[in-house]
Amino acid sequence: MATMKAIKKRISSVNNTKKIMKAMNLVATSNLQKAKTRLEHVRPLTEDLKGIMDNVKTGMETDDEIAFCEEREVKSIAYIILTSDRGLCGGFNANVSKESLALIESNSGKEESIIAVGKKGLEYFSRRGKNIVHKCPAPSLVTTSGDAEDLGQRATNMFLSGEVDEVYLVYTRFRTVLSHDPCIVRLLPFKADDVDKKADTAGFNTLMSFDPDPATFMENAIPMYLNLTIFGAMVESAVCEYASRMTSMDSATRNATEIIENLTLEYNRVRQSKITQELIEIVTGANAVK
Repeated sequence: MATMKAIKKRISSVNNTKKIMKAMNLVATSNLQKAKTRLEHVRPLTEDLKGIMDNVKTGMETDDEIAFCEEREVKSIAYIILTSDRGLCGGFNANVSKESLALIESNSGKEESIIAVGKKGLEYFSRRGKNIVHKCPAPSLVTTSGDAEDLGQRATNMFLSGEVDEVYLVYTRFRTVLSHDPCIVRLLPFKADDVDKKADTAGFNTLMSFDPDPATFMENAIPMYLNLTIFGAMVESAVCEYASRMTSMDSATRNATEIIENLTLEYNRVRQSKITQELIEIVTGANAVK
């Protein structure tokens, strides 16, 4: 049985850890509220732009002239993978890393190029001997559209130069504080999502006008769309990281409270046992004197 001194020392240690977890929980909660506000402004913009791009591409008779839409034999693939720089955020990093690894393994036999955004993803794929061609800090509250533009420019250069034939973005999409799932998006070559075939595509030319033509519009709009999509994913990823850290720290704080309560009970039992033992020794000694 542990001594009273050892139990008291452990209670103090757990209590100090609890204070740290509580502080981290408060910081994550504050950051989460700021990140969610940011997401509320960014997500509608990315979704609206995606809808416009889909409608334009669907209304075009051909996209052979658009370099960003060129479908070719896939021999090499680039993966932009978003994780965090720090741990203590539940399964956030593990989930997106496993989803990315599954995607990479599903394309086995093809050359891979990984752009690791976040130290945790960098460490995960470095341990597995994957080809990491670029690394950068994880998304956060200070992430700007310029950071996304740098990634988008790198990805488009790799695609247009023929270094890679496809580009995928893997990140975590925010749904609720307790629900966020890994998400995979193929950035290049650009392909419109399925739209309602019954829609009045005949009105495409009358409702929209392009100068000089739709193909030129798409050539200039797709890079902007890619940059905004990456930026939106970085904002989503930051929100999910803060939400995961908040819930993890909240759970850790509750667990620490429970451990302290159990240790306090154990401390009282040992103390009571020691007092009882001393009383027995006193009574035994008194009886021996008689």
